[in-house]
This record gives sequence, C-alpha cells and structure tokens, in this order.
Amino acid sequence: MDLRDTLKGRLRLPLIASPLFIISVPDLVVAQCCAGIIGSMPSLNARPIAQLDEWLHEIRERLAAHDRAHPERPSAPFAINLIVHKSNDRLDQDLALCVKHQVPVIITSLGARPEVNEAIHSYGGHVLHDVINQVFAHKAVEKGADGLVLVAAGAGGHAGAQSPFALVQETRQWFDGPLALSGSIAHGRSILAAEAMGADFAYMGTAFIATEEARAVEEYKRMITESGASDIVYTNLITGVHGNYLKPSIRNAGMDPDNLEAGDKSQMSFASDRRKKWKDIWGAGQSVGGVHEVVPAAKLVDRLAAEYAAARRALGAHSPMVNARWGQMAAAAE
Repeated sequence: MDLRDTLKGRLRLPLIASPLFIISVPDLVVAQCCAGIIGSMPSLNARPIAQLDEWLHEIRERLAAHDRAHPERPSAPFAINLIVHKSNDRLDQDLALCVKHQVPVIITSLGARPEVNEAIHSYGGHVLHDVINQVFAHKAVEKGADGLVLVAAGAGGHAGAQSPFALVQETRQWFDGPLALSGSIAHGRSILAAEAMGADFAYMGTAFIATEEARAVEEYKRMITESGASDIVYTNLITGVHGNYLKPSIRNAGMDPDNLEAGDKSQMSFASDRRKKWKDIWGAGQSVGGVHEVVPAAKLVDRLAAEYAAARRALGAHSPMVNARWGQMAAAAE
C-alpha cells in the first residue's frame, strides 16, 4: 500500500520531524507522534546497540498507551533513520532490530541498498530515502525505495545546494510516489507551500532542536533561538559530506567559520571517535530565524497547525491539489 494511503486520517499535519543526530530520543519521538506528526530518530543515537532494542520497545509501548487513552486522536506512526553508508558497521544489527519491531517507516541516508528495502518491505514497512539531486533520486527508486526525502538548500545537517522549487519540479516529472521536502521549513505556511510545490509532506528538523524533549545541551538550544540564516555555514569539513552548521559553534571550537578548509569525502565516517571530535559543532538549517523560544514539542506542533490553518484561509483554499489531498486537515488542525 502507498504510504500516503496508510497515513490518511492519521496525521494532524503533513509533516515529518526529521531524525536529529544525537538529539532525537524516545521522549521527543513520542511527543511528536502524539501531537499528530511523524516523529523520527537515527538508530545510531542509541548506544550501545542494546539500547536501540529497548528504545524501539519503549516507543511502541508508549504510543500504544496513548492510543488506548485517546482513541479519538491516535498517534501518528514513527520512523527510524538508518545510515546505509559503508562506514556504518552497525547497519545489519540496526536493520535486524527494525525488522523485529516492525518499524512503520524507515528513512535511509547516504547510499541506497536493495537488501535494506527488501527487509523493510518483508513486514509491510515503508522506505523513504533522502537525496540531494536527481542522480541519487533515480538510484534510490531503482533500488526499491518507496518514496524520497528531497533535501534542498538551507536544510540543517547534511544538505544539498539546489532550490526546493527545482528539486521538486524535476522529481515530479518522473516520480509520482511519496515526496517529503526539506529545507528551511519552520512555519505552518511553509508546510502548505511544500504541498503547493508538489510534495506530500514537509520535513522539519531545526525547530525541534529547540524543544524541551530534545537531547541537546541548553547552549545549543539557546544558539538556535538567537541565530538567523546568516549564522549558518555550509561545509563538508565536519563529516566529509556538505551540511549546514551554526557559525557560533564553529567559532567556539577555535575555527574561523568563514575560512574553513575543505573536507575529505573519502574519509567520511560515522565512527564514534569522529563524532566525539566534532560533538560541539552543531547542525542547523537556515530556518533558525523562525525559532525564538524553547517549547514542548506539542506546543510547537500546535503553533504549526494554527499557522497552517491560517495560511489555508488566507489563500481562500483555492488549491484543488491541496484540498483533494488533505480534505479536512485545516479544520482538524484548529
């Protein structure tokens, strides 16, 4: 079944909370899902690997408890992000645990692996693969991904350099499956704009760093609320892959964010020693200018829902595509 059909009636907003490295933990994922959006986390946030087994069990139990207590507004599904790059020596173990717990949605990154997709499909799960251009998008679909996360310019962490307009436009010329759009989204009207461009979901991460449930140090959260788009630098020095990071955190690490050396993609790694080296250099997207306070995740979703509904009203709900796809969502959000 198409992921979009599976999710009908289960989302308050067409929104996926992106998996935040180190930061996303069960408390945040559960809060996101209970608020009516798809919550997610990277499998690598759980260390040691036995913790991933425990966390997946915990997330399922807490969401089931919510659904029993609130049958009128059941939780949204959750997602786990798997890094499928060859440097991730935990992939096989993490994948086995995702299959064991039948994780509803898997978001794969940094490579496309048919065997991963087949394993998730074996129990009816859905795979979204994040991409930054058409070459990677075609490869992902050819290798069995159900949908795509288009990571456009301005997205936090690993990000592409293409305009979201170009990325969605070119993808929709050949792909009619589920699409999520990432890149500087921190407002309800931006969620509606993503739909208007042809995406099915918005994909938002930076705003969720500044939530009470996020496992980010207070200085990181404060820096998010005090920064603007000009405080973001795009570099491949940190992991070997281009991404967006907060300039103040780079300065605090003793480097000049305006004169960074180039990274070495051949040395790209997700090993623990590399993460420790760069642990105080913090990722964020250009949407930071729209994040002004640290709030509970549910309050953030409430704000986004109100903004989304207001944007629909302001447009007079004249978009047939949006109306057909989401029907009564604006009323539900209110």
